[in-house]
Amino acid sequence: MYVRSQKAGERVLKGMRKLYERLHLKVNESKTAVNGSYRRKFLCFHFWAGPGMEIRRAVAYKAIATFKKRIRQITRRSSGRSLTEVVEELRRYMLGWKAYFKLAQTPGIFQQLDEWLRHRLRALQLKHWRRGTTVYRELRKMGASEIQSAKVAANARRWWHNSRLEMN
Repeated sequence: MYVRSQKAGERVLKGMRKLYERLHLKVNESKTAVNGSYRRKFLCFHFWAGPGMEIRRAVAYKAIATFKKRIRQITRRSSGRSLTEVVEELRRYMLGWKAYFKLAQTPGIFQQLDEWLRHRLRALQLKHWRRGTTVYRELRKMGASEIQSAKVAANARRWWHNSRLEMN
């Protein structure tokens, strides 16, 4: 519950504990605290003060870490799946994640996550091509210049590095 002061929060919490005790319910102590709203998360959101002290919603840091962990699991380079299979699984996961966090008022974090995800997909594609000659040939088919294709192909085994620089 959100109240105006620390004292009011402690008073409400004391009343809630009495009520729960009378109803023979347990209070989850790990989730229960009296604290400022900027220091707590609520349903995977945290709050921050925007321009003009307007209260805004953002995705909690723990939710972002969980998202990245799941994306890393889906886009493992050693999973032995085609890029279309990986993208299909990503699509299912991302649609649900996007639908849940659409209320967040921080478009910058979504842009950063999108850039990071595209980087991982480029690295996965490079891993699938394996050899420098294949990388060169496929990049030339896609319309990359001869110099860029040669730079990437020369370091064909450095998937993460190449997916950040010339392939971006």
